[in-house]
Amino acid sequence: MRPLLQAEQAVLGAVLLDPGQLPRLSGWLRPDHFYRPHHAALYAALLKLHSDGHPGAGPQPIAPTTEDRKAGAWPTAAPTAGRDERLAWMDDAIAEANTEVRGLTAVYLHTLIAACPRPAHAPVYGRMVLEGAIHRTVAKHATRLHQMARADTVRGSAEDTLHYAQVLTDVLSDLARRWGTDPRPMAPPTPLPQPAAANQPPASEELLADEEYLLAVLTAHPDALGELVGWLRPEDFANPGHGRIYRCLGALHHRGEPVDEVTVLWEAQRRGALADGTLTAEDVLRLCDSKSPAGIADYLGEQVVRAALVRTAASAARQVRALADDESLAPGRLIGYALHALSPLDDIRRRWRAASGAPEAASAPHPAPQPTAHVPSSRADAALARSRPHPPPSPNARANAPTPVSPARSSRRSPS
Repeated sequence: MRPLLQAEQAVLGAVLLDPGQLPRLSGWLRPDHFYRPHHAALYAALLKLHSDGHPGAGPQPIAPTTEDRKAGAWPTAAPTAGRDERLAWMDDAIAEANTEVRGLTAVYLHTLIAACPRPAHAPVYGRMVLEGAIHRTVAKHATRLHQMARADTVRGSAEDTLHYAQVLTDVLSDLARRWGTDPRPMAPPTPLPQPAAANQPPASEELLADEEYLLAVLTAHPDALGELVGWLRPEDFANPGHGRIYRCLGALHHRGEPVDEVTVLWEAQRRGALADGTLTAEDVLRLCDSKSPAGIADYLGEQVVRAALVRTAASAARQVRALADDESLAPGRLIGYALHALSPLDDIRRRWRAASGAPEAASAPHPAPQPTAHVPSSRADAALARSRPHPPPSPNARANAPTPVSPARSSRRSPS
């Protein structure tokens, strides 16, 4: 936490020394981006004084450098009026901030000033504060999504999980725009670690019973497979063996072959499900009871997809939280990797809505990007604080650039 604390002190010290730095920060750095409550209250107070036209927020005398402060020397060219306005700027900032918190004193303001090497570097210090806020915000919302998924597992619902998954996606998009990058999924160089099976909540007995009954219904009434293959996948089953049997049922149905416990057992053997120990012949014969009474296959399939959606959300939330806890990960990559971890939810959410008959939630349209000439100066300052601009490509390089090819959309297939 020490580097983040140093950055928060430095940006506040820069604004106290040179209030003219505030317009370069106010467009993208908010008080809630600060980790320390006292720092957030002081920054909010400085923003308010600046917007109210405080005399101390105008042009200031030359600020002392670090060398000047170490030597105890302050510029002597500053007029007395300028020094009085600066003192009033600091005193009023303390008074305004102490309406929200307690304990801010002039002594601590001098500590903040001493922590700022160069006031002109305020956008760089602000970027560091924003980077810490992005990690904390992503971790907080990922934790909330995981909690809602666990609660929905107990309740047997999925609405809260869907809501907080959308909240997390919207937060990532907003943070990307504040950071100055596009909110698009980015595959990490190495696959994200999958949560250990010991950390995953066990499937409920009710869900496993629904899966078993669904397999029996589909074996006895294979025509019902035509209603399910469009939105139910083998990987949606909580029990891997149940998913292997469903794949065998789908394969037989796709080929137009008879479906009963014997044909399913033969198909499971052909697919290696008996050899690798996933299933035994007794399991297949027990689960695929062709004498099973009729049941509502689409309702049972909907419960399987719903439970798979909640499990997928919980797994994605754990992955996003692990990414957010990695302080060495740059915000742009953190946001891209997090969106990539959430991407499996998009497909299963569409399939669950198709199964339940719920309409697709309308997503709010993103604002159109502004032309470069109208980009706010504060956002430009934030971008320049991160890196140097790349030189424009030469005309020859631009002419020889390959035309990007959009990836082909994968087709939906049956579970065979």
